[in-house]
Amino acid sequence: MEKLKKIAAPLALIASLIALWWVVVVQTESVIFPTPLQVVTGTLELAADGILWEHIVASLLRVGAGFLLAILVALPLGLWMGRVEGAYRTLNPLFQIMRPISPIAWIPLAILWFGVGNVSPIFLIFLASVFPMIVQTASGVHTIEKRYLRAAENFGVSRSTLFRQVIIPAVLPEIIVGMRIGLGVAWLVVVAAEMIALRSGLGYLIMDSRNAGNRYDLVIAGMLIIGVIGLVLDGLMRFLESLKSVRWRYGR
Repeated sequence: MEKLKKIAAPLALIASLIALWWVVVVQTESVIFPTPLQVVTGTLELAADGILWEHIVASLLRVGAGFLLAILVALPLGLWMGRVEGAYRTLNPLFQIMRPISPIAWIPLAILWFGVGNVSPIFLIFLASVFPMIVQTASGVHTIEKRYLRAAENFGVSRSTLFRQVIIPAVLPEIIVGMRIGLGVAWLVVVAAEMIALRSGLGYLIMDSRNAGNRYDLVIAGMLIIGVIGLVLDGLMRFLESLKSVRWRYGR
């Protein structure tokens, strides 16, 4: 019953928006903008042909590859910057300059360097994800209470043990936050990159539907699928936040 109460309000809001959408399209007698039923019909058509699943898998694989590369680079680098003051002073200004630059602005350079293919969007996803995780991880190390580090040093623990049993558990909540931010931006970037430089993925599906006979039902379907997948990905990150090893940092 408690779970039903939590989802009742969002479901009611979504249902109201769909009803409003339907009424507006019918009342305006639009011949271009689709009704919700037309969007559902178009989605089922793509799903039956298998085309929809191919585009979804293509986008998810690109995001997965770029995001994994970002994790492999960002976490060790962020931990190092958090522990070594000289590294932080040297690298942080550069990352703070790079971080606000929209990954979309890198698309022309990505195409120039890597051509039209999967490497370009993976590179863009890497850029979108790596800086939030580096900054958040380094910030998390800086927020560790000094008494924990002093206590470990007093017991004579090795550097590897200090990282494994003190620093990483303490900074893990901040790492998850950085991953959640990075994954959200990565999902935005892959769709934009696919609209410009690729021939597969949800971004390409939207542009191809627009160009191939103004199939706006499929355009809207692609947009909604992007939103739903984004919600699911964010839910996965929120699940990580609920793990016992992470939950201690949050109020609930």
